[in-house]
Amino acid sequence: MPGGVGPGADRVAQIIEPPLRCMLRWLFDGEITGQENLPLDGPFIVTANHLSLIDPILVSLATGRLVRFLALDELFGSSRLLDRLMLYFGAVPLSRERPPFGALQQALRLLEDDQVVGIFPEGARSRFWGDRPLKRGAAWLSIATGAPIVPCSVTGTEATLSLTEPRFRVPAARLTIHPMIEPDPYSDCEDPQRAMMDDWAKVIDSQLGHWVHEE
Repeated sequence: MPGGVGPGADRVAQIIEPPLRCMLRWLFDGEITGQENLPLDGPFIVTANHLSLIDPILVSLATGRLVRFLALDELFGSSRLLDRLMLYFGAVPLSRERPPFGALQQALRLLEDDQVVGIFPEGARSRFWGDRPLKRGAAWLSIATGAPIVPCSVTGTEATLSLTEPRFRVPAARLTIHPMIEPDPYSDCEDPQRAMMDDWAKVIDSQLGHWVHEE
């Protein structure tokens, strides 16, 4: 089912969301704020800094909708069950080695079909906010489709299933949803994609700017 989505995945997502929210509060002392900043309907691109393998769970719970994540293909292959679950819920494999033209084209179709696409602009898990240069895929998709970018800042998940702490632990995870970034104001910029991602980084930096890696 590569690139597809399992039949009834939306319905399954609705069914499992309440117990997942309970699990989040119990296991991760999780807190999600800013949900009033989510679009009421239509497509959007939800984006977040990326620290842990549990970040997609937090982001999905925060949106309340089925999120089709662009996921690095290195995440596939370690577990057949995990592969099936990721593909069932519509994860779009994204190659680290090749230009992601196919994945971006599929994301375009998803947004044109009023779905939600999830992207981590850092491209992979980082040890600290600011460690990795940002990729422009989210801005490219937003400008191409008119779908807004919804920035999310994540803290606490670095304590579990991360590059700094690969073992499972119980973190105090926090996710804040920030006001969406619309593509239209960037149409006259010399480099619209860069300008859009620079503003995205400023939003995340407003929450995490104090947390940078010091050599």
